[in-house]
Amino acid sequence: MVNERAKSDLYEIMETVQEQFRQVERIQRERADIVGKATVRKRVTVTVNADNKIIETKFGADIEDLTYPEIAKAVTEAAQLAADDVARQLAELMSPFQATRARLPKLSDLIEGMPELRMPGKVDAPLTPPTTRQDSFSDGAVARDTGSAATDSSW
Repeated sequence: MVNERAKSDLYEIMETVQEQFRQVERIQRERADIVGKATVRKRVTVTVNADNKIIETKFGADIEDLTYPEIAKAVTEAAQLAADDVARQLAELMSPFQATRARLPKLSDLIEGMPELRMPGKVDAPLTPPTTRQDSFSDGAVARDTGSAATDSSW
């Protein structure tokens, strides 16, 4: 009887995983259509795609009232705001998928003693130009990841 219950549980989990795959496929299609757009100073509009690549930049009729540094700053700010818009839309798109995923059992729930697999946390890239950043390696050394990972030679 226990074996039938385990089979039933596994079947239910596999169905949920298959549904997740279908959701991922749909999300990928919808993601490709996402664009973010922002206007700064009513003169500079930047549009970015879901990969945060600038796909369009427009200047208003009175752009000549701004100096080149002001235009450059406005373009940078508009691109960052457009990327924020994309991030918001992507979070909205991913929300139902992540909610379903959170309900799935963990490996340790299924197999006693199995360690949890976790993705590393996101590290945000700085929004400052490289010339204004502090160099974290004063001797010019290159940082190398020495932690255990799937690419570690001990695998």
